[in-house]
Amino acid sequence: MPANVTQKLIESHLVSGQTTPGEEIALRIDQTLTQDATGTLVMQELEALELDTARTRVSVQYVDHNLLQTDEKNAEDHEYLRTAAERFGLWFSKPGNGVSHPTHMQRFGVPGQTMVGSDSHTPAAGSLGMLAIGVGGLEVAVAIAGMPLHLRMPEVWGVRLEGELPQWCSAKDVILEMLRRHDVKGGVNRIIEYHGPGLASLTAMDRHVIANMGAELGATTTVFPSDEAVRDFLRAEERDDDWVELFADDGAGYDVEDTIDLCSLEPLIAKPSSPGNVVPVREVAGEQIAQVVIGSSANPGLRDFAIAAAMVDGRQTSADVSFDINPTSREILTDLTKMGATTSLIVSGARIHQAGCMGCIGMGQAPATGHNSLRTMPRNFPGRSGTKEDRVWLCSPETAAASALTGVITDPRDWAHEHGVSYPTLDLPSRHSINTAMLVAPLNPDDAQRVEPVKGPNISRLPDPEPMLDEFEAPVLLKAGDNVSTDEISPAGARALPFRSNIPKLALFSFTQIDETYPQRAQDAGDTGHIVVGGENYGQGSSREHAAIALRHLGLRAVIAISYARIHWQNLANFGVLALEFIDAGDYEGVDQDDLLALRGLHKALDGADPITVENLTKKSSFQVRHRLSPRQARYVLAGGLIPQLKESSEETAQAAARLG
Repeated sequence: MPANVTQKLIESHLVSGQTTPGEEIALRIDQTLTQDATGTLVMQELEALELDTARTRVSVQYVDHNLLQTDEKNAEDHEYLRTAAERFGLWFSKPGNGVSHPTHMQRFGVPGQTMVGSDSHTPAAGSLGMLAIGVGGLEVAVAIAGMPLHLRMPEVWGVRLEGELPQWCSAKDVILEMLRRHDVKGGVNRIIEYHGPGLASLTAMDRHVIANMGAELGATTTVFPSDEAVRDFLRAEERDDDWVELFADDGAGYDVEDTIDLCSLEPLIAKPSSPGNVVPVREVAGEQIAQVVIGSSANPGLRDFAIAAAMVDGRQTSADVSFDINPTSREILTDLTKMGATTSLIVSGARIHQAGCMGCIGMGQAPATGHNSLRTMPRNFPGRSGTKEDRVWLCSPETAAASALTGVITDPRDWAHEHGVSYPTLDLPSRHSINTAMLVAPLNPDDAQRVEPVKGPNISRLPDPEPMLDEFEAPVLLKAGDNVSTDEISPAGARALPFRSNIPKLALFSFTQIDETYPQRAQDAGDTGHIVVGGENYGQGSSREHAAIALRHLGLRAVIAISYARIHWQNLANFGVLALEFIDAGDYEGVDQDDLLALRGLHKALDGADPITVENLTKKSSFQVRHRLSPRQARYVLAGGLIPQLKESSEETAQAAARLG
């Protein structure tokens, strides 16, 4: 039977299960990716699992998020990550080397392999023909330890691309068109696979842009074939031998199908404050702006910077605009400089920042309150920029550069027509600069065993897990709406991010984007614990497991929502928080903050799929909810989380082996 690329990748790595959508499967994992904002917990989890050495083909720890060293906290994290990478046999990418996703693509990505990463934009590696999935840190730790990834088999959504992009449009407009059509929930429980004749005009880095922001659709991952475009990219990186051809078979089908005629696209922009709030640029043209930022994992390629440099060459950006450039890797910055493009940017008024995520997660470059900031980044959730009342727009480098020059949101076609400018022809190098000086290779296992990870005072231990109670009564401390993101649950930004290794401190920032009183009220609730109620797509966005573990530390026992984003739902289970869904979505309206809810008979309920009755003791009413846990997941939720369940299983196996011996 003809197979598509996704099916080939899954079948070649399938450990158990049936590839029927909705069924739980287990996949062998070849590679892992961790970054510093999530990696410190992964290293603590590896310690808790008592791992001797990494059992993957390649595991890499990047430092790209917490780069600002305004005090000792981030530097302590970097030292801990460096020494923990030595201890557990991981590669280490030093601060300033580059954003994890494009850097991994340049140095480690291999067509046909699988990867999990503790960053929701890990699917960017699908641009090379990989099956790359963003997950919580604990699942990455489990993969590093050699265990498979468990997930529910998604549907495969085939998107046929036809034609070629018109001038002044680029790959960002392709993914913005997907978001315009389908919004932030359109890809939930789906893998998006792009195919068709339109692929021929998209480079591997163009595909990276599209695959990266598939996460904003809620997709499990995005997959492209490994064709000549991928071969050209790997050849330019002097990695010809890593290329493997991977195509869909003739006649391969998809569970869901869609078509985009690239020729019909126009410059698009996502308005504040959702990646799905997409309109044509011309519809909002003329809006005053104060900042433009080019860079991030969503537009990381050399051409993304080079096209902006060509547009501003010989011109001055608006005096009203801060024009910020975030290089995405030292290798790309080197090539940009060799081309003379860095000089063009600097002379035009650009501020050049270090290679890293920076403003994308609010680590610097926070805009002024209420002022428009145009960014080539993947997300514009409220407050993600580091400014609580922000106005962040997402657009292509072409739109960003044109707007930086005019001081208002500008369609690049209109700017070009007014100034008589032709679309730039870029002379990009066929061979890229190679710089591995800031990549530290793993130690040999014997030397690694002698390393003791260095922990500064800001690095806490993991909270002690507690088994799930059979019954409890707890108040609803917060009722949230639809599409609440993990940025709102556990904020990014320069105030909170330095505490990513310190759960008790980080917990004090929980939900402060929505309700500044939540952390104190959670502490006041004490041992009784509490419940959070959410709307649709609860926990969208970042893979950060802090949004589960920090709230668990504050006493969160259960979340009841209409629906969940995949990664956060799994993270809640990983740390023993019960994620429940309203069977009747209308019951959401009948629950209010401060209502006292009672859940009983949970141990028996988690053994099956029967509805669970929730009593609202305040309103003297009840409603029904369900869990979607597999028997495997239910066991570790009952145990208080995945780590205690794995350790319990390991001890039982050891005892059985001893008896047999």
